Amino acid sequence: MPGILYLIPNTLGQDPSASDQPLAAVIPIEVQALTANLDYFIAENAKTTRAFLKLIDAAQTLSKPLQEIEIAELNVNTPSNAVQALLAPLLAGRDGGLISEAGVPAVADPGANLVRLAHAQAIQVRPLVGPSSLLLAVMSSGLNGQSFAFNGYLPTDAEQRSKRIKMLEQRSRQEQQTQLFIETPYRNTAFLEALANNCQPGTLICVATDLTLSSESINTQTASKWKAALAAGKAPDFHKKPTVFLLLAQ
Repeated sequence: MPGILYLIPNTLGQDPSASDQPLAAVIPIEVQALTANLDYFIAENAKTTRAFLKLIDAAQTLSKPLQEIEIAELNVNTPSNAVQALLAPLLAGRDGGLISEAGVPAVADPGANLVRLAHAQAIQVRPLVGPSSLLLAVMSSGLNGQSFAFNGYLPTDAEQRSKRIKMLEQRSRQEQQTQLFIETPYRNTAFLEALANNCQPGTLICVATDLTLSSESINTQTASKWKAALAAGKAPDFHKKPTVFLLLAQ
């Protein structure tokens, strides 16, 4: 019998005040215990995954010493023809865990291809509970939580990005659908400027930064208010901080 592929949530970032916030505040104890029992993981980056497992080890005893735990990498540089080999231990009956760099795996994450392949080979897939920045952002935005769409990254070319924003704003208005985006953190200010400048004045824009961390900030304002704030040099404190952007056209 094949092993089970567990989809293991990671924290949403390193918190300077982590000592004041137990890991169980974002990763349930049961998930920590299950993770601690595994000795094979598939992750975007082995180094950061070992750092996460070290946090787990502080609360639960790992099945093996950390340096003996096997971590295979799956990221944007992994050739498509190399993904199958990552499932070999599971096909041999060994359980494994898929871990993202932050939040839940297989959502805005290269792990989705591995999960699809696991289903095709009758490997049981079990998602575990943990923080998702996208759902937390929808919950806290005050925007439509009945209908929403995640659009990932928009084009970096200014003209193409403007066209895409206007198209998605139109879709939002027609369908009353909340639109979600992410951006490379050092481009946060430029992206918010693009949203504020290309959306209609009454369109609602939410900026959700450092979710679940002590530096968490969530703010929903109209495009016109964001435009005025940016012009006055009052951009949010989100430079190089993971942020989810949302809009809903009125």
